[in-house]
Amino acid sequence: MADMPVEVMLTDADTEALQSWIRRIGLGSTVSDVTPLTGGSQNIVVQLSVDGRPMVLRRPPEHPRPTSDNTMRREIAVLTTLAGSPVPHPELIAGCDDLDVLGVVFYLMEAIDGFNPGTDVDDAYVRDPRMRHDVGLSYAASLAALSTVPWQGSALAQLKRPGSFLARQVPQFMRLLESYRHDGYAPESFPSVAGLAEWLEAHRPPDADPAIMHGDCHLNNVLLRRDVAEVAAFIDWEMCTIGDPLLDLGWMLVCWPDGPNPIDAGAALASLGGLPTRTELLAAYRDAGGRSTERLDWYVAMACFKLGIVIEGTWSRYLAGQASAEAGERLHASAENLIELGTRVAHGDNVFL
Repeated sequence: MADMPVEVMLTDADTEALQSWIRRIGLGSTVSDVTPLTGGSQNIVVQLSVDGRPMVLRRPPEHPRPTSDNTMRREIAVLTTLAGSPVPHPELIAGCDDLDVLGVVFYLMEAIDGFNPGTDVDDAYVRDPRMRHDVGLSYAASLAALSTVPWQGSALAQLKRPGSFLARQVPQFMRLLESYRHDGYAPESFPSVAGLAEWLEAHRPPDADPAIMHGDCHLNNVLLRRDVAEVAAFIDWEMCTIGDPLLDLGWMLVCWPDGPNPIDAGAALASLGGLPTRTELLAAYRDAGGRSTERLDWYVAMACFKLGIVIEGTWSRYLAGQASAEAGERLHASAENLIELGTRVAHGDNVFL
């Protein structure tokens, strides 16, 4: 999921270590203008300059998880693979796998001139509803472009697991739900998940050719250009994998902030109105070369299932005293809504279109 805003700066020691590293690799000589951007429990993102050139540093959180370094390696592989493609993304400048520098894997990427529509809206979009409409179509077309990028033999190829991607989904996320179990939380208290899981397994489509997936595509995970109605960059690639890109499409539709709106992504932009409908998004996706959507109901229901289970984890952590009541209760309600929506889709309710 998207990172949460928090003020995180590099320490003086980190800045000195980073400066020594950029000199060693021939990138520049002086690091300056260090400014926190977005970060938090997921990752830390800091803007800085190297000899006056603006860049963004992305690294694991202050207290890294066991998987944090591999997440950074994954993101480095993504940006390496996307280089030269039509998919809007930040250019990778340099990655560092040497833990002696900052103690974690990190990378530098270009600074994108854009705004995040979850928290901010440029004046041009406030004034012109046509820009708000057209940027949604650009978003859908850019997602279609992602599914066409060659990945075989690329840095991302190692993410392709053997066997059926779709067959792994329900068992994997039911195991995730079970992992939330503790004295205060029982997965059985989320009873409607089991019925949706059964439907997903019984109606699973055949596997299609694998492709790059963003894994968490919603309007909080993009930057929009300020001057024209286009996506400037997809960001937060930590859930990227090689799988079925139609699940990205289902995820985008579920998270689209046009009622029902289960996670309120892109809230700042959506509050102004004028966004395209889901039907228009689908047309833009198809027109840009996206895949056949004849089994879209399954992918939408699966997106509801996966996202609902992911955010239910905060409710479990709240009941264990590890998250706030506000976050736990809000996300538990969203999780229940998502499973309900997925169940309605499974039963033939065309609720998203």
